[in-house]
Amino acid sequence: MVQLSELEKKLGVAFKNPDLLQQAFIHRSYLNEHSFALGHNEKLEFLGDAVLELVVTDYLYKKFTDKSEGELTPLRSALVKGDTISIVASELEFHKYLKLSKGEAKTVNNQTAILANTFEAFVGALYLDAGMEACDKFIHQFLLPKLETIIKDQTHIDAKSYFQELAQEKENVTPAYQVVNEWGPDHSKTFEVAVCLNEKEIARGTGNSKQAAELDAASSALKVFDLTDRG
Repeated sequence: MVQLSELEKKLGVAFKNPDLLQQAFIHRSYLNEHSFALGHNEKLEFLGDAVLELVVTDYLYKKFTDKSEGELTPLRSALVKGDTISIVASELEFHKYLKLSKGEAKTVNNQTAILANTFEAFVGALYLDAGMEACDKFIHQFLLPKLETIIKDQTHIDAKSYFQELAQEKENVTPAYQVVNEWGPDHSKTFEVAVCLNEKEIARGTGNSKQAAELDAASSALKVFDLTDRG
């Protein structure tokens, strides 16, 4: 089994309380098959989500002094959305350290929600163990570099507004969004949203909030319509 000390070395961190680090990688499904004193990582996810949003918000607020709240919000959403943080978790090979049920373990590297939640749980554990400064350093090093790519991909940043603009221009209709499914505990739900034009479903998206799911659905809708090129 891969040791978490390997991950600490890779990330340049050293947990004073190794139990916190271990708990960050314990998925609820693991406890269905094993007895484990530490419990699963969902409360750490809850904490890490808040810490992540604060660090990203502070960074964007200070970096883009000329941008309005309306311009900063989609940037933040793009950075903290499940798709983005799951990519970072995958790059850091978090899946190698996760404790999962046998069924979940077979497909973990393809499950955005599990990897995203693990990323948040790790941030929560790091906050409890070493404080906000350590979290700020970790997020700046591994997540915030994604901002450059996000800014270049304008449709990804504000896909919802852009899709609405195109739908009104080409179809004379405003997109409608509807939650079609949701799962997970109350503090860490995943939402699936459908976007429709004239009651016809165009695409679906998922996210850790309704807003994030709507952005994901709009991004998918743009690809369906082949409208991602702004010319």
